[in-house]
Amino acid sequence: MSGARVSPSAGVAWPVRLSSGPVLLRPLSLRDRDAWREVRTRNAAWLVRWDATVPPGADARPTSYRSLVRTLHRQARLGTTYPFAIEVDDRFVGQVTVNNVVRGSAQFASIGYWLDQDVAGRGIMPRAVAMVIDHCFGPLRLHRIEVAIRPENSNSLRVVEKLGLREYGLAPRYLHIDGDWRDHRLYAITREECPGSLLDRLDPA
Repeated sequence: MSGARVSPSAGVAWPVRLSSGPVLLRPLSLRDRDAWREVRTRNAAWLVRWDATVPPGADARPTSYRSLVRTLHRQARLGTTYPFAIEVDDRFVGQVTVNNVVRGSAQFASIGYWLDQDVAGRGIMPRAVAMVIDHCFGPLRLHRIEVAIRPENSNSLRVVEKLGLREYGLAPRYLHIDGDWRDHRLYAITREECPGSLLDRLDPA
């Protein structure tokens, strides 16, 4: 799966298109509505154990795809969230989102992701996450990226393990997932731990 590291828009913080091998990352769009719904519906049973939920009494999330995308785009303009759609062979297959961007003395963000089960096991998600982290350490000029994963989510754990992210702790009852507060294993990487490209760990010379 080797290929061009990024598209000609390299150096642009957002919006941006990134490509490596057959994987293309671009901003999630209103035009993705039908494909997004189809993939999410078909994968509902597979994704429900890992999807964030809103705890009782908290503010409700956007109730439609349109309002979700508009909220994400507004957050992107504010520089707090960057939602990437994943395409493989011109087909929408999932999403990687940079969340909770903190500037100032922290220069920190977290990353969440999900993928169509039909294309799981092909190395797509490790590649997509590597591309996003490279972009975070490059044009977005962040210093530290964190990924929180439920201990039972073996597919997501393989992603961070393939990329060599360091595990640094367990967060009890960290996020509300599938209707309850769930423990998460915490992984992180800093710019100093990846002086080149994280993609090089997948495509060594």
